Amino acid sequence: MSAHPQHPAHIIRSDAEAIEVATRLAERFAVEASVRDRERRLPFAELDEFSASGLWGITVPKAYGGAGVSYVTVAEVIKLISAADPSLGQIPQNHLGVVDLLLQTATEEQKRFYFAKVLAGYRFGNAFSEAKSKNAGTFDTQIRFHGDTAQINGEKFYCTGALFAHIVPTAGSNENGQVFIGLVERNAPGLTVIDNWDGFGQRTTASGGVTLDGVTVPLSAVIPAHLAFDQPTADGPISQIIQAAVDTGIALGALEHAKVHARQARPWIDSQQDHGWQDPFTIAAIGDLEWRVHGTEAILAKAGIAVDQALAEPNEDTVAHASLVVAQAKVLSAETALLASSKLFELAGTRSVTARHNLDRFWRNARTHTLHDPARWKYHLIGNYVLNGVKPARHAWN
Repeated sequence: MSAHPQHPAHIIRSDAEAIEVATRLAERFAVEASVRDRERRLPFAELDEFSASGLWGITVPKAYGGAGVSYVTVAEVIKLISAADPSLGQIPQNHLGVVDLLLQTATEEQKRFYFAKVLAGYRFGNAFSEAKSKNAGTFDTQIRFHGDTAQINGEKFYCTGALFAHIVPTAGSNENGQVFIGLVERNAPGLTVIDNWDGFGQRTTASGGVTLDGVTVPLSAVIPAHLAFDQPTADGPISQIIQAAVDTGIALGALEHAKVHARQARPWIDSQQDHGWQDPFTIAAIGDLEWRVHGTEAILAKAGIAVDQALAEPNEDTVAHASLVVAQAKVLSAETALLASSKLFELAGTRSVTARHNLDRFWRNARTHTLHDPARWKYHLIGNYVLNGVKPARHAWN
């Protein structure tokens, strides 16, 4: 992977333009989405087109040359792309999260430098999560400061986007347990990206591993990420709303395929109908899925409004409210994606399970992506807030 974009990115100027570009790209990405999944054909060309479109730069604030679009729009863009190909929809998640971390914690000089790179088409990956640490929020990876440089050593997993990135933001803890992120060039000595993701879903995200053996970065490439959670910011809700948008997209894609295949299915013998689309129980089931998916889209948009409010007026109350509404969107999108991707087969009939249709990709993607963090804790977050007034803990999963 080159450390630089092959082509300069277009700069999107408005929310409307972002949605128009996403709609056009989604139509194109949908054409070979099934083939990419079946063959695990990594989407290098598609990602180049995706980032060159300018969609990876839409959250750069207007003061730095970007469109500074609303998170209602961000969620809509990710939903549209994910309905076509949820692997492509997931890959920008960490990139967008890093853009917000820069906004929240970087120096003015760092913001100008890295936002310019984002607008030029540079992609951030991630080397955040670890498979062997105590929990998702702790890091065994070490970052140690020496004069005007920092050295990073550790092992990462679930590194969605790292294989395709120009810059690999890497989280490590200092001696006091504070988390910093080093913005590591993709070809930096000691950085190794390992394509060993073998999950049955989200197959082309290349969410494999990264090892860091004495990786050295200048202090100008280090940001104090812990500040985004030491104080109230929208960074956690931003991370989570993008996850909810991916799942909403999967649900929408599954629903649209259910409509197509349900019309092609044979009627059940007891229905006394000539066509599957006349079956009253099929009609009712499609109606049920339709309102559930559109209800999920509605709460996703509501969550975007809450995130925008938390960004505009960051305080304990607005950030807690954003976490609450985003948690609701996360729960509903996960449930709806799993339901729609399962009902797809019931409504399409036995022939829908043949390999040539590859319709199981919707359920595989939904089941895999909804495991990003446990929905059972979202129910607890919501209940504890509305019943007991307990604000959610601040971290990347709330």
